[in-house]
Amino acid sequence: MQTGSSLRSLLLTTALGLAGGAVGATWYVTNRVSPEPSRSFMDSYTFTPWELGIPFETVSFVARDGLRLRGWWLVHEAARGVVIGCHGHGGSKDDLLGIGSQLWQAGYSVLVFDFRGRGDSDPWPQTLVSREVDDLHAAVAFAAERAPALPIGVVGFSMGAAVALLAAASEPRIAAVVADSAFTSGSDVVAHGIRATLRIPAAMLVVAADELVHRRHGYRFSHVRPLDAISQLAPRPVMIIHGQDDSLVPVAHAHRLYAAASEPRTLWVVPGVEHCGGYFLDRPEYCHRVRSFFAQYLGSLS
Repeated sequence: MQTGSSLRSLLLTTALGLAGGAVGATWYVTNRVSPEPSRSFMDSYTFTPWELGIPFETVSFVARDGLRLRGWWLVHEAARGVVIGCHGHGGSKDDLLGIGSQLWQAGYSVLVFDFRGRGDSDPWPQTLVSREVDDLHAAVAFAAERAPALPIGVVGFSMGAAVALLAAASEPRIAAVVADSAFTSGSDVVAHGIRATLRIPAAMLVVAADELVHRRHGYRFSHVRPLDAISQLAPRPVMIIHGQDDSLVPVAHAHRLYAAASEPRTLWVVPGVEHCGGYFLDRPEYCHRVRSFFAQYLGSLS
């Protein structure tokens, strides 16, 4: 009887431990997917277009739910098009000054802005490509109001690339998309992160985390599917860029996105680089390719 009691205690302790570990792992995943916004004085210590000698205006516009978003409008007096930049999950608009300044010099007006809960935009719990799609729709409306006669392109990185694909599927004013390091779906990228970070089977934890994210933040990352959206872009062009050695979003995502897209489409897999590393490996080559893409489909001064 004592042995049986000890065994039951051991099994109960083990079960509670496993349950507690599962809850803890689920909570960890949801905090990675939707971290609470936090700011410090250091967030204001960033470069601006002023350091690059580019004329700009600090602007703001309102998303559909009333949240105020803030950005920089780099106006080109002889612009042939507008390009909107979308930063990554934990980034901000100053991350886009490199490619943004190059596109301005190539003859485009450029809008870079902070998604909700990031940078200078109003606080909001960060999501993984949910409300950020609404934010890009608001940015497109702003650009179309400021430059109503000009075609609009979007360049996005990581989460911003996924946002660009999803928004373009339902926004015909987006004429061309450059998607750097995009993922096929929210579930796919979260599952990969679980396997790579926690080194445990991902399937059940993805389902649990998706449910907890829904309860905490009101959205489901499982509904985020750029793989479905990209097929709706044609005949508008899309350029897919991805690092061959990307450990955050494996390059297989890029190949699947390219296969789902229709012409005109371009795939550039950059050898030997990590997530969003193409720009940093060879800045002149990267900017040349992106400028050439927009020159072909939006027009150029040259």
